[in-house]
Amino acid sequence: MKEILNSEKARFERKFIAENIDIKSVEKIIKLHPALFSDIHSQRFINNIYFDSPSLENYYDNIFGKSYREKFRIRWYGNLFGNIENPVLEIKIKSGQIGDKLSYKLPSFTFTKHFDSNILSDILKKTNLPEDIFAKLFHSIPTLVNRYSRKYYNDFSRKYRLTTDTELEYFRINSGKNFINEKIQEKDKIIIELKYNFDADKEAAKITNNLPFRLTKNSKYVNGIEFFNETGI
Repeated sequence: MKEILNSEKARFERKFIAENIDIKSVEKIIKLHPALFSDIHSQRFINNIYFDSPSLENYYDNIFGKSYREKFRIRWYGNLFGNIENPVLEIKIKSGQIGDKLSYKLPSFTFTKHFDSNILSDILKKTNLPEDIFAKLFHSIPTLVNRYSRKYYNDFSRKYRLTTDTELEYFRINSGKNFINEKIQEKDKIIIELKYNFDADKEAAKITNNLPFRLTKNSKYVNGIEFFNETGI
């Protein structure tokens, strides 16, 4: 899958954390940015089921700063539980600071606190996935569920996109019995992400220099795994 990092979809992602400030103040800073950011999408909740190897290979790749790494998740919008419409399997790929993403539509399914991971396996089998991706998922297990509210902005040139993530929630998965049995919330944390294509990198400093937030390597997946293990894995 490494070759897709040369595709037109490959992009840079910069993450920031807003500390000691409320979301209204963050939105005001974004709206007053010299690049003239404006709303481009209605705010919505994003839900994810993450997959990893039993030894948490993807987690450790991130922790140890491996240059090339992958992350597998099923994503949908709206309610966390119930009948899930239009779910998508996403494979996020990172090489250095450049990221890319593969997406595959999945059939609808029902998700509850007592979900059975075998149901997810059956869904994946019905999807026309490339053999290498299916093989990796076949040897993976669901490791975390998370949820957050996202708001979207584009600058005037439409080269740079900002998002704000709030109301972060993480759910532990009991892999043995396949149910969600614990939740952790981050009510006051605000994550800002800046995304732009490779050809817009030369002028990206004009955007980041006017964002008074702390640059971070924040990973929601890593955070979620570590929340349920006090000193990490």
